[in-house]
Amino acid sequence: MRTGNAIMLIGVAVVFVGAVIRFAPGLLSWFGNLPGDIRTEGESTRVFFPITSMIVVSVVLTVLVNLVGFFLRGR
Repeated sequence: MRTGNAIMLIGVAVVFVGAVIRFAPGLLSWFGNLPGDIRTEGESTRVFFPITSMIVVSVVLTVLVNLVGFFLRGR
């Protein structure tokens, strides 16, 4: 039963992020434009490494997962 709940929670999160991207695109305009994000363009190639943006996303998701776990365990 726990696996099913986790999959449902992931699905709700994906739908929420999709709705934010669809209806409020300016809310995520910072993504990929932070200092430390590497963008290189050549004549026929483009390379993009959103290093800083991924670090920010990782920290935010880590905090959210830990908060949810904290409140679900009731501590």
